[in-house]
Amino acid sequence: MPLTVKALFYDVFGTLTDWRSGVARAAEAVLKPKGFALDFGAFADAWRGEYQDALEEVRSGRRPFCKLDGLHLRNLEITLRRFAVTGLGDAEKHELNLAWHRLDAWPDVRPALVRLKRKFLLAPVSNGNISLMVDLARRNGFPWDAILGAEIAGDYKPKPRVYLAAADAFDLRPADCMMVAAHSNDLSAAAALGLRTAHIARPNEHGPGRGEVAPRVPVDFAVTSLGELADKLGV
Repeated sequence: MPLTVKALFYDVFGTLTDWRSGVARAAEAVLKPKGFALDFGAFADAWRGEYQDALEEVRSGRRPFCKLDGLHLRNLEITLRRFAVTGLGDAEKHELNLAWHRLDAWPDVRPALVRLKRKFLLAPVSNGNISLMVDLARRNGFPWDAILGAEIAGDYKPKPRVYLAAADAFDLRPADCMMVAAHSNDLSAAAALGLRTAHIARPNEHGPGRGEVAPRVPVDFAVTSLGELADKLGV
């Protein structure tokens, strides 16, 4: 099948950004001065571990759609209780919740996005809300053409609406779009709708040696960096 891709859609948490290090760093900055001696990496893992259950509440219709910031805050409350962290005020919880807005990109990301933008439309198709995506883009210099994803679709990946709404926003067919992610389930859902797919290995996403080193599903491209994908796409 000839490659007719005109737009590249990106997962963000884990694929483009190192969420674990960023969240652990923020948790330490807020909690350590208050005397909480925690394994902050484990705290980040536990907070992220509540993610899919919270999304499923929305995907299943048991909970109305709300922005990811709201779900993250609810999940933070659960995680604080699990780690026996008490005494935080609303302002401190809000500050800690902004950790997700202040993540750093993996080193290969920004240079490759600049290259890829020469040939393709670029947009995040993330479960993150628009303000979150804007903050990450400004922090890391992501050169998006648009910000798409959950808030535009009113649902969360891997529901079909999220991918299809992104293609529709650019007036493109699904086959003219490629989903780029470090997570096989994301790519499988996109491929089922006719999108092309690229898997980026992020072997340290969940800590050293704890990430997908290769796709578990068929993909169009499997690479070890975004720069390698740019090479394969001829930019």
